[in-house]
Amino acid sequence: MNRLQKMVTLLIVGIVLGLCAHPASAKEQTLRIGMNNWAENVAVSNMWKLLLEERGYDVELMDVGNAVMYGGVASGDLDIGMEVWLPTADKPMVERFGDQFDIQEPWYKNTRLGLVVPAYVDIDSIEDLKTQAEAINNEIFGIDSGSSLNALTRDAIKEYDLDVEFTESSEPAMLGRLDQSYQAQEPVVVTLWNPHWSFAEYDLKYLEDPANVYGEGDDIFFITREGFAEDFGPVLEWMNTWFMTDAQLSSLMKTIKDTGDPVKGASMWIEDNQKLVDSWFQ
Repeated sequence: MNRLQKMVTLLIVGIVLGLCAHPASAKEQTLRIGMNNWAENVAVSNMWKLLLEERGYDVELMDVGNAVMYGGVASGDLDIGMEVWLPTADKPMVERFGDQFDIQEPWYKNTRLGLVVPAYVDIDSIEDLKTQAEAINNEIFGIDSGSSLNALTRDAIKEYDLDVEFTESSEPAMLGRLDQSYQAQEPVVVTLWNPHWSFAEYDLKYLEDPANVYGEGDDIFFITREGFAEDFGPVLEWMNTWFMTDAQLSSLMKTIKDTGDPVKGASMWIEDNQKLVDSWFQ
């Protein structure tokens, strides 16, 4: 074999190996999903982990706060952020980091968020809290400090000139306080949102927001780091096809809650909704 033939052969081998290696190398990379402790986020993150692992991907769920999720995707330390509420709730974070990641298609539409009380509480508007703060022990219970919902709640406290203490904690801690108060039939005000399983579990109502601090209903999007489409093209195509109705997402969250295990619950839900799931991969 002369020198030219050797060079041509090596070139062809290199091209073939490159074509063969690229898809494998994508699957060999660990796909990192930023997950916070919100019920719907835990639900869809675990669902997608199982679905992608079934298709040969190595997936790691990174338990992070909302602000850390944005920073992680912007820096490339995370590949995916599962939950971005737009145009209102997460607007500040998107304005801060938006040119450093890609906003993909919405997977849920028409959310709602705000201040919520049990139906037995004789308060109907956030405005009422200005004169009836003592009725709720001058306290509002929120979730994690980096959440957009907490930021909006601080805005609401200023807008309505409320003399209340705002306790930031976590979703589980907030729900624990809600359950404790509900079982005792005591007044309580918490930050909550739809979609959430708690509205099926308890008889709750949103306080009216005449100043519209919490805005109109958002849609939920997912975000990806720069270069994600090149590294995980099929994954992006599948996830941009993904969409869930309120009934579908609620049933996923309820299954996880009933089992007490997000992996087991997500697996059971996938099995029971295989036709829907398969439609995301066609």
